[in-house]
Amino acid sequence: MSEKRLVKFKKEGEKRRPIRGFLSFALMLAAVLLVVLFAAYRDGTGFDILRRYLHYGRSEQVGGATVYRYESASKNRFALLGESLVVLSDASLSLYDSAGEEVFSTPVTMAAPALASGGGRAVAYDVGGTALYVVDASGLLLELTADEEEPYISATLNKNGELAVTAQKRGYKGSVKVYGRTLGTDPSFEFKSSKRFVLDGYVLGNDLAVVTLGQENGVFVSSVGLYDLSKSAEEPAASYNISGGLVAAIGEREGRLVTVSDSVLTCASASGEVQGSYAYSGSYLRGYDLGGAGFTALLLNRYRSGSVGRLVTVDEHGEELGSLDIRDEVLSISASGRYVAVLYADRLSVYNQDLQTYATLQGTGDARSALMRSDGSVLLLSAGSASLFLP
Repeated sequence: MSEKRLVKFKKEGEKRRPIRGFLSFALMLAAVLLVVLFAAYRDGTGFDILRRYLHYGRSEQVGGATVYRYESASKNRFALLGESLVVLSDASLSLYDSAGEEVFSTPVTMAAPALASGGGRAVAYDVGGTALYVVDASGLLLELTADEEEPYISATLNKNGELAVTAQKRGYKGSVKVYGRTLGTDPSFEFKSSKRFVLDGYVLGNDLAVVTLGQENGVFVSSVGLYDLSKSAEEPAASYNISGGLVAAIGEREGRLVTVSDSVLTCASASGEVQGSYAYSGSYLRGYDLGGAGFTALLLNRYRSGSVGRLVTVDEHGEELGSLDIRDEVLSISASGRYVAVLYADRLSVYNQDLQTYATLQGTGDARSALMRSDGSVLLLSAGSASLFLP
């Protein structure tokens, strides 16, 4: 073979090898995508694996790495705003970005600090006190100070970031003020109750849902009334009762109102029609989280004390999606997206909405609570730091 033909064959071979390498890579990538899409089609978790891989550069991490450091306090409360962390104590309110850097911090004085989130915002307030703050991932949005004779009772944020603030009111049995998305210092709507004690409020579409407490035949009854935000009517456009239970929380699922009481979870339409309920059947409510996508997580104990009970997930119709017997000590539960994180004394377990095990982390150190993220990752919170677990 001549030298010219030999050189020609070599060049052609060199051209083919890069093409073959590219084709091999493309076929491998296609196979991986097919596996991910199959998992996503089956239970939706495949997309979350891909999200975690693209965002963190990996989809699995055993043990977790410290992401946030904050001041240790016994009354610390936590909330997630995407990848930002809000930390509230009786002495300070702080906001940290995804890199763990402090974005905002202010001293506060709160005897009973409380923290709620919604619509990319968090509201921090003092139950029975006069201080209230609203923050988003960029920092402080609103600061309110109540009259000492009209302290705050509760505050909620809906999925659009609209704020409802419940407080005592001179001459009345309570009030709820609504602050729209723009969060001006003056409320856009105020409801005042002269008949029943007000417990909570929540903005649902164009209505304000108000939770009140009264008595019927010697039994405490919670009621939910719906008031049109474009009117100033004293009587609700619609209402319904929740018998035999004190409402602990109100939220929204798929356009429906969801209330969690000490004896029953109730689901109602935007027009005030009760469309489903889930009774605890003699069990005691120990914990709950309304943060799941289309479901509420409930931790129910068989006895008033102890660790024997059930974890259940309930959809927006009041139907049970999953049930899991619990016999170990539970430190916290947290729901987000299609997942529920349960922090036990010796491990962390992540379940899907049907309460099938998705991931487990053995040995969680001194973590005392957990925050579930919608992509399937979990933030483990200890006294002065938080670490990230990637299933």
